[in-house]
Amino acid sequence: MLGTYYYHEVIRRTTIAFATLFNDIHIRHRTKGSNDLVDIKVPLSYGPTQKFLARLNQQPSLERPVQKVLPRMSFEMTNIQYDPSRKTSITQTFKACDDGGQIKKVFLPVPYNIGFQLSMMSKIEEDTHQVVEQILPFFQPAFNLTVDLIDSIGEKRDVPVILDSVSFTDDYEGDFSSRRVLIYTFNFTVKTYLFGPISDSTDGLIRKVQVDMYSNTDIQVARRELRYTVTPDPIDAEPTDNYGYNESIEDLFDALEYSPTQQTDIP
Repeated sequence: MLGTYYYHEVIRRTTIAFATLFNDIHIRHRTKGSNDLVDIKVPLSYGPTQKFLARLNQQPSLERPVQKVLPRMSFEMTNIQYDPSRKTSITQTFKACDDGGQIKKVFLPVPYNIGFQLSMMSKIEEDTHQVVEQILPFFQPAFNLTVDLIDSIGEKRDVPVILDSVSFTDDYEGDFSSRRVLIYTFNFTVKTYLFGPISDSTDGLIRKVQVDMYSNTDIQVARRELRYTVTPDPIDAEPTDNYGYNESIEDLFDALEYSPTQQTDIP
C-alpha cells in the first residue's frame, strides 16, 4: 500500500489559505504638520522571525529608512499533530465525481492539526497596536476558513483557524545607537484534513434509494409501514447530467395478523 504515489497539495493549500488571512493588512501614519494620512501595507512573507532580525543586524549603519524593512509580518509552520478528537472510521469511504464525470472512491480523511506562528515586527509601538486590533476581533477564538482541499473531486471543507496565544517582546539590546524592534507573536492551530489515494469506483452508481418506516420499533405492535423510494429522472442519468427525482410513498401491511383487541405489556 505504501509507495503508491499521490499528492493532493493539502498542506500547501492550507498554508496558502492561512497566509491569505493576513496578506492585506495596512497601517496609517499622520504626516508632520498636516492631517493627511499615509497608508502603508504591511508586507507578509514566509520565514522565521530570526531571519529578518539578522537582516537588520547586518546593516553597517542606521542611515537606511526603517520603513523599508519594518514594519513587516512573517509566518512559518511549526508542527503537525494528529487530532484524535475528530477521528472517524478508518475503513469508511465516500464517492465523488472527478472533473471528467468519473466516479471516484475516497477513504474518509484523517484529521490533523497544523501549527502556525505569525510574527509582527515594528519599530513603533503604535504600528503593532494597529495590526493587533485588526487581527484579534476575528478570532473568538476560532475563525472558519473554507479551503479547496482537492479540486479534482470538488472537496471543500470548513477549516477552523484557532488563535492559541499572543505574546510580545521588546528586542532592544546594546547601546543607544542600536535599533529597537517590537515583536508580537501569534500562535495558531489549523484543523485540517489529509486525504489518502483516490481510486476508481467499481461499485457503480446508486440509482435507487429505499427507506422503510415503521410506526413502532416493536414488530409485534407495528403492523403497518411506509416505504419511501427515490429514483433519478431519467433512470439512466449520469452524475454530470441535468436530472430530477421521482419520489413515491407506498403503504404496506405486515404479514402478521392484526387483532384490534391485542394488548402490549408496557414495562
